[in-house]
Amino acid sequence: MIVGGGVIGLAVARALAQRGLNDVVLIERGSLGAESSSAAAGMLAPQAEADRANEFFELVCQSRDMYPAFAAALLEETGIDIELETTGTLYLAFTSDDAKELEKRYEWQRKAGLAVEMLSGQDARHFEPAISENVSAALRFPLDSQVENRRLISALSAAAEKLGVRLLTGTTVTALKTGNRGVAGAETSRGFVSTSTIVVAGGAWTSSLGLTGASGAAISDITLPNLGIEPVRGQMLCLEANPQIARHVIYSPRGYIVPRRDGRLLVGSTTERAGFDRRVTAEGVSSLLSAALEISPQIGALPMTASWAGLRPRAADGLPVLGPYAEIEGLFYATGHYRNGILLTPITGELIAGAIVDKVDSTSRSIFSPNRFDLVYVNQ
Repeated sequence: MIVGGGVIGLAVARALAQRGLNDVVLIERGSLGAESSSAAAGMLAPQAEADRANEFFELVCQSRDMYPAFAAALLEETGIDIELETTGTLYLAFTSDDAKELEKRYEWQRKAGLAVEMLSGQDARHFEPAISENVSAALRFPLDSQVENRRLISALSAAAEKLGVRLLTGTTVTALKTGNRGVAGAETSRGFVSTSTIVVAGGAWTSSLGLTGASGAAISDITLPNLGIEPVRGQMLCLEANPQIARHVIYSPRGYIVPRRDGRLLVGSTTERAGFDRRVTAEGVSSLLSAALEISPQIGALPMTASWAGLRPRAADGLPVLGPYAEIEGLFYATGHYRNGILLTPITGELIAGAIVDKVDSTSRSIFSPNRFDLVYVNQ
């Protein structure tokens, strides 16, 4: 059973069903992909966002590089094109401090043998004529790309359903149930569901899950990891650009724009600790427009057609939580992806399915394991 129906939960469900499991159930409190998955910008840009090479950087690059085959497979399975764009990503510098940061990023990535190009402001405007005359330099990351995240939700949903996954929406999982220190099932708003395996992919709502023993009472002899998952609000804007004024995803140190095939231009994104408040604010809109206008003054003439906010799930240390939990047999985590849920979708599905079906746990000794956290004893 998978708890959570965003792109992560759906990818796990699909990967499990592809390995021959015929009793996969996914439970989602609302609609499939309705939370951070649909609110995202769909960027696959690990190099543009990385300050150094580490285990996390390796993970996100591996997942990005899975996307061409992943997109092709979903198209074959469902007929849905997730609109993988491989034009690349530009990162712009406007100030001397911006330029210094770009130089540092260029040097370590070049030395690591990664695909990266240093451009002058003039060269950057050759790639993107609409960007500001104030751009002094830019990095181009030809392998960083984007997908249409809402089409990704549709494709994963359709693929999972075709493989026989039961998709239960409008259903809340209130507690995990254990017996003999292993998973026994879950209490839900529709009643008890018996299962020996649970994957928690609840995003920002992960920490709301309780734990009960065989008697149904809260227990204190079995522990959950103290993941510290919290929601981090990200506000976004959508502008209408017909014809499009950009071909690449374009970053600055203060924001980014993402062109879509249908003429939408996404502008993002804020990073705010506002609890579960998903309201768009005047301050948020102002900061987003300011960053977008710095990238291209032409944006000022575009009509704004929509605004929204999503709640990114951030773990206590900012890293995703992936793999089996040692204290409770049959309990797995696939959560805490923070700003990288879309990017990490393909590899998360494979890692979790591999751990469950193939008994290959490549995360048990890694920085992503749920076992890295302190334990929380559930009080009676």
